[in-house]
Amino acid sequence: MTDDAAQRYADEEETPLAGYATLAATFAASAAVFAVTARRRGVRLPDTVPAWDVALLGTATFKASRLLTKDKVTSFLRAPFTSREGEGNANEVMDAGRGTGLRHAIGDLVSCPFCTSAWVAGGLVGTYAVAPRAGRLLSAGLSAVVVSDWLQYAWSLTAQKAEE
Repeated sequence: MTDDAAQRYADEEETPLAGYATLAATFAASAAVFAVTARRRGVRLPDTVPAWDVALLGTATFKASRLLTKDKVTSFLRAPFTSREGEGNANEVMDAGRGTGLRHAIGDLVSCPFCTSAWVAGGLVGTYAVAPRAGRLLSAGLSAVVVSDWLQYAWSLTAQKAEE
């Protein structure tokens, strides 16, 4: 795609298409390296994944993605690639990609929980495939944080109602 075509695609805003392509290629290459390495080491992948494990991995992916992209404490990871746009609910922050090219593309990735979730899921599924017990334990820990979050919300709501 030419620079002119990329600019037309961007619709008045620079869209770092080459950076996005680099990130997509990195993800695909990482998956391929994992698959080749697992095969060479004789890792036997599961024939099926029980629904409970899918739910556990999904919940853990959700929480890890939110922690990486929205938590104040993990801002130091995003700071080289993002700028703060505002504050969200529950002590979350709203960041946006900054810079140009690959830097901006990485900023978009690390500030978007939906975008980051594919990378997180890849890591969790890879762990689950190579070391199922460790993958389940890690996923259970992150899922426990989700349950805790919901309890925190419920507690806060109950406290607000009691004050009324």
